[in-house]
Amino acid sequence: MTTTSDTQVTPSPRKAILRAEALSRRDALDLDNRLEWDAEIAANALALPIWKASTGPVSAYWPMRSEADPRPILEALHDRGLLLCLPAIVDKRMIFRRWAPYDPIVPGGFGTLVPAPSEPEVRPAILLVPLAAFDRRGYRIGYGKGYYDRALTELGPTISIGIGYAAQEIDAVPDEPHDRRLDWIVTEREAIRRG
Repeated sequence: MTTTSDTQVTPSPRKAILRAEALSRRDALDLDNRLEWDAEIAANALALPIWKASTGPVSAYWPMRSEADPRPILEALHDRGLLLCLPAIVDKRMIFRRWAPYDPIVPGGFGTLVPAPSEPEVRPAILLVPLAAFDRRGYRIGYGKGYYDRALTELGPTISIGIGYAAQEIDAVPDEPHDRRLDWIVTEREAIRRG
């Protein structure tokens, strides 16, 4: 995958194949199982040691299609008093706007829902990141646009946590120099620390 001067990403053919296979496996998961697993993912994520010293802000994503749903995690963190935000793409760049459970959300492009443009921008310290596929080294395959990799680079020191189902694991993501490794990946089965 290469990055052009206007920061658009040229998809890697190998990643495209792995993405399609992983998304097909995820889409085939039974809805009832996914709902149960979302609760288990939340329990595993909330048990991570990072929360002991964190006050946020924490960013997540509004789930689309068959993505693992991070909203139970966000609701629990909100109850603990942590500031939350959701990403939005503005001028080909990922930004983060303040959000709390039950706040209004609006269409944001790419099938996403985002906080209203009137909400202030927030710089997250922790990001819950969606993924199509992942490996145990902490590399992920997303949807191919590179927004999260660029955001993690721009934000500097942050804690990144991939959220997904165990069925999305692959042996090795073909990583490239611009790819940012996640610190943790949380599934319904376990929390995996990168490496």
